[in-house]
Amino acid sequence: MVQFIFFFPPLQTWEDPRHTDDNTGCCGDNDPIDVCEIGAQVRTLGEVVKVKALGIIGLIDEGETDWKVIAINVDDPHAQKIHDIDDVRKFFPGYLEATVDWCRLYKVPDGKPENKFAFKGTYKDKAFALEIIKSTHESWKALVHKKADGGAIKCTNLLVDTSPYCCNEEDIQSIVQNAPALVEEPSVSREVDRWHFLGQ
Repeated sequence: MVQFIFFFPPLQTWEDPRHTDDNTGCCGDNDPIDVCEIGAQVRTLGEVVKVKALGIIGLIDEGETDWKVIAINVDDPHAQKIHDIDDVRKFFPGYLEATVDWCRLYKVPDGKPENKFAFKGTYKDKAFALEIIKSTHESWKALVHKKADGGAIKCTNLLVDTSPYCCNEEDIQSIVQNAPALVEEPSVSREVDRWHFLGQ
């Protein structure tokens, strides 16, 4: 009925674990917000794609705020007709409900309790999603400018020149060269490596 739920973090957002979210009543989970991209193309590890936000749901994961933005790749064939969360309901019936079920239950096999949701598991619209994205972006800016305590988070960067963590290109090259090698994924044609939505 639904594709595998695939989340990826948008760059430059952070859910601050020392800040109580007014909407959820819980602190952030110390991660970027997550995006569930609903397009047809299967994404590869590290791939960067431009998406448009359609809506958001507030997951409460083990007592922490964990926002999930529903978005679609702007180059996806459906992107021209999907503009808000209600369009997702129209063109992908059952998808949002399946996503809630997956988010609620995914930790149960590990012996953990079901996750809870803000707003009784109701999705909020695009405008609300954009406000959460802006808010978590402000938290990220505080983090990379050393105005918020990120604990063990590494804030080293090359592009935010006003950040005390900004470094030069040689430093970045050293970090990359000393990182473990990536494992090559098997070669699969992008034409066959696609998600398929099966309507009701």
